[in-house]
Amino acid sequence: MQREKTSIVFAAMDVNGDGYLERADFEALTDRWVHLRDGYQPERLREIMMGWWEALHAASDQDSDEKVSHDEVLRMVDNLGTALDLVVATAESMFEAVDEDGDGAVSAPEYGRMIHAWTGDETPTDGVFALLDLDGDGTISKSEFVRHWVEFWAGDDPEAPGTHVFGEVRAGRQV
Repeated sequence: MQREKTSIVFAAMDVNGDGYLERADFEALTDRWVHLRDGYQPERLREIMMGWWEALHAASDQDSDEKVSHDEVLRMVDNLGTALDLVVATAESMFEAVDEDGDGAVSAPEYGRMIHAWTGDETPTDGVFALLDLDGDGTISKSEFVRHWVEFWAGDDPEAPGTHVFGEVRAGRQV
């Protein structure tokens, strides 16, 4: 299950489709996200996204070629269960990026823009959002987001809501 989830996110982040994650891929993702947010806090969003690239690059680029292969990402993900502090720190930064209005909660439209930024597509997100909104209050709190992020990156339970934090996963594919 972890390989399937990681493959979905890797494919979304590999903007140029060359089979590697590079700084340029994260810059393109950031540009897409900034555009979708109508320029709202672009500097902070760039700082968060490029910080994620730096952390991923430092932890994964074992051959120091300035790019990260899918296998390098998988090796890193295999060890995330022992580095939960890193996973939580990344989740908290990403929450800040997704919570556009800074109200401490992610709304359905904010979540939808995050998925659109990752995939580049207008993917329906209402069903997944309902799964992630554990208390049914119409938003995803920071604690819910962090829990889901940890479930996605460090968990292997296909039934966990966090399996779908980057969009609905069915039979090994994102929809």
